[in-house]
Amino acid sequence: MLYINNNLSWKTHIEGIKNKLSSACYVMRLVKLYVTANTLKMIYNSSFHSIMTYGLIFRGKSPDSIKIFRLQKKIIRIMMGCKIRDSCRKLFLNLEILPLPSQYMLSLLLFMIRNKNQFQANSETHRINTRQHANLHQPSVNETKYQTDVHCIGVKVFNMLQFYIKAESDNPKKFKVLLQKYLCENSFYSLDEYFQLQSYVLTYDLN
Repeated sequence: MLYINNNLSWKTHIEGIKNKLSSACYVMRLVKLYVTANTLKMIYNSSFHSIMTYGLIFRGKSPDSIKIFRLQKKIIRIMMGCKIRDSCRKLFLNLEILPLPSQYMLSLLLFMIRNKNQFQANSETHRINTRQHANLHQPSVNETKYQTDVHCIGVKVFNMLQFYIKAESDNPKKFKVLLQKYLCENSFYSLDEYFQLQSYVLTYDLN
């Protein structure tokens, strides 16, 4: 069950799952020496990933999500036998596991593709064939609270995607494969990191 407090914050829910994820880290440490790498990944998926991703599209932008990301990096270090200060970027790549912010983007975009009828394409509002023709129409929102809404953030993330991935939005299976591969290769640690890279790529393409 998802919990938010009276201030529309996900802090209560995140604090609740932190305990479960900490327990998963403890279990991982106990079994690390006695099972294979494949088994460790199975344990990760069943005891950590499933809890981490529940309701992620709604709480992924919460400032408190950093606490969950830290625990994810902790369990990844345990799985790979690394020290507490070791960087996890290469570890995520080696394990083919998405960092929490990348997993958030994956969950968000897959939700959008499965619910395309809730989103309006630019091609529906004008017929001029521009670079933005395949993009989704960005809703006009003024209130700060609603700027982090699934629809607003989702449209922004989708519109900044590589064109070859967006082009498969009518083919959910192929879209998921391409998107997951792209996110895994880049291992984004934040939305800002994603937007910065995409802006650079778009600028380079225009030149």
